[in-house]
Amino acid sequence: MLDKVLNAKSVAIIGASKSKTKRGYQAIKTLKSDGYEGAIYPVNPKEDIILGLKCYQDITQIQGDVDIALITTPARTIPAILRKCGEKKVSGAVIIAGGFRELGKEGKELEAEVIKAAHETGVRLIGPNTSGMINLKSNMNLVGIQNAPKGHIALLCQSGNMALTLITEATIRKHEGFTYYVGVGNESDIKFHEYLEFFRNDPETKSILMYVEGMSEGRKFLQEAHNTSRNKPIILLKSGRSATGKKSAGSHTGSLAGMSEVAKSAYERAGVVVIDNSDELFPVAETLSSQPVIKSNSIAILADGGGHATIAADLLTDHGVNIPELSEKTKEKLREILPDAASVTNPVDVAGGTDSDPNVFADCAKIIIQDPNVGGLLVVGLFGGYGIRFEESLAVGEEAAAHRFGAMIKKRKKPIIVHSLYSSYESHALDLLRHYNIPVHDSLDISCKCVASLCKYGNYLKSYHGKTNFVFDWRAKAKAEGQEIIENARKEGRNVLLEHEAKQLIKLHGAPTSTGQVAESEDEAWKIAKTIKANNGGKAGVVLKIVSPDILHKSDAQGVKLNLSSEKEVKNGFKQIIKSAKIYNADADIRGVLVAPMAKKGLEIIIGTKIDEQFGPVIMYGLGGIMVEIIKDVTFWVLPVSPTSCKKMISETNSSILLDGVRGQKGYDKKSLRKLLSMCSELIESYPEIEEMDLNPVLLYEKGLDVVDARIILKK
Repeated sequence: MLDKVLNAKSVAIIGASKSKTKRGYQAIKTLKSDGYEGAIYPVNPKEDIILGLKCYQDITQIQGDVDIALITTPARTIPAILRKCGEKKVSGAVIIAGGFRELGKEGKELEAEVIKAAHETGVRLIGPNTSGMINLKSNMNLVGIQNAPKGHIALLCQSGNMALTLITEATIRKHEGFTYYVGVGNESDIKFHEYLEFFRNDPETKSILMYVEGMSEGRKFLQEAHNTSRNKPIILLKSGRSATGKKSAGSHTGSLAGMSEVAKSAYERAGVVVIDNSDELFPVAETLSSQPVIKSNSIAILADGGGHATIAADLLTDHGVNIPELSEKTKEKLREILPDAASVTNPVDVAGGTDSDPNVFADCAKIIIQDPNVGGLLVVGLFGGYGIRFEESLAVGEEAAAHRFGAMIKKRKKPIIVHSLYSSYESHALDLLRHYNIPVHDSLDISCKCVASLCKYGNYLKSYHGKTNFVFDWRAKAKAEGQEIIENARKEGRNVLLEHEAKQLIKLHGAPTSTGQVAESEDEAWKIAKTIKANNGGKAGVVLKIVSPDILHKSDAQGVKLNLSSEKEVKNGFKQIIKSAKIYNADADIRGVLVAPMAKKGLEIIIGTKIDEQFGPVIMYGLGGIMVEIIKDVTFWVLPVSPTSCKKMISETNSSILLDGVRGQKGYDKKSLRKLLSMCSELIESYPEIEEMDLNPVLLYEKGLDVVDARIILKK
């Protein structure tokens, strides 16, 4: 539990100082000036009194209980200090110092010492390399930022400058503020998911705002985010999104899995609202903290100018938000109060109908928001500025409208977002909107992003019960025969299953595939081919593939021959494959040639799995064949995946349109495809030994599919 750490009733400042420029002085001064009601204990063996408080030579000399220690001393001193904190039964420590793993080998070793000391003493750590933490509910400010606004947002941040930016923005906007700020730092001890659990249970926190640079236990975070997001929105900006994951020569899947693709889809499936731009981060958190969500993915636009209305409609459409047709009843009522030139479709343009009385905005809003097709309202244009731009007396009507907007949200449980060109001006009407927790922005782009986030979060809540909780039931469906295949490879010192072994394993779990047989000679290859041809009415040809644990990409070694029928073709094909393989890798362990039925033509797709460093097992789906690494039309999801989520996964790719059939062609068997994706998820859950798996190509047909090639790499 983090209660005694984040809600500490007593603080020791280790490294307290009389120097006004030192953190050990500023922390004590801030705690006193902010009115922190808990006990403050300065610790410095060279001082007797600091800022009127008794100073202790050692934390163990303090008579009262100490819940948290703010350690401002150099990095090398931390392990010994933590052991002293352990003697005093201190619950937590905030480590300001840098100089740990971010500096290389020596720093990593020192950080390991710090973690060891923390684990042995039971002292929970915030940091190291952190700007500190603030509990605004109790005025426990261990950062020193002045006048941070109080509110309902918990802030988790791995950058002191980003935290300062967000807190400054909240201060300027004078609307929403914070319950807590935690500088997560290196996340050496307390992890992101532990903070989430704490904030989930904090009654005053309504949303959680996160800036993340790195995350050490991604899967645990997803599990806790899944539990938290159904009650409180999580808004996250992840830096380093352009850095791709490490490439693996072992499979296509390994070389395509970029961190951004994996992370973004994982966060969103856990209900996290992912933000791409830093200037949208606080506005979205503010909106989700104060407004009802939109569960219908639909919004109405009310404007006093066609330009803003059109731009807003375009932006919202780009975000995937529906702008529905208003009912005839709604249109009729709008016509009654607006001039003939007004547009009463969605977007609604009042066309001067508010010029003499801005309270007409509220009349229109009342009509629109009652429409069953509408999930919320975006007001765009000059609202709040009529008394400034035109005539001062018009401010009275704006203020009346603002009061009515606030009442509408409370009654209808539908959000209202306002874009105003005058949001930075002194406007009592806009201040009233903020009083009613209605977000006001001068940026149309940010206003639309806030609306889109309300829709995205609402969509998640609507389908929450169909989502995965990211928990694996290892060995849930393992089969003895499958385990034997893996153990045989291990006995031979291999971490790669041969193709026919991989196919046998997936076939055990229901994947449609032809395993074929391995031939060690030309004659044996022709014998197997004759049997295959006989079983297929003598019409089908065969495919030959090199079998070697040292040759993963068979085509690169010219180790594949397709559609062979005659004895001469099969025998010559066998000789050529063996010869090419030896040229490609003279030291390769060649087991023979796999002889399998030639598959009929179909749509080529790829399915693969790998172990992501942050999130564990992930699955990839997309367009397959030899073009997979060129076109890269793939999507990555964290496992496990349910049959329902497989449908969404397929739809995320650009090539999904091909499955329905184009230009008169028949569509493909999406049900079988979803079943195969679900089977792959179960397979990885059943055999934790699997590091990577490629099914490429999988040929998809109008009815059914065929896994033509399979590759499985085991953990070393």
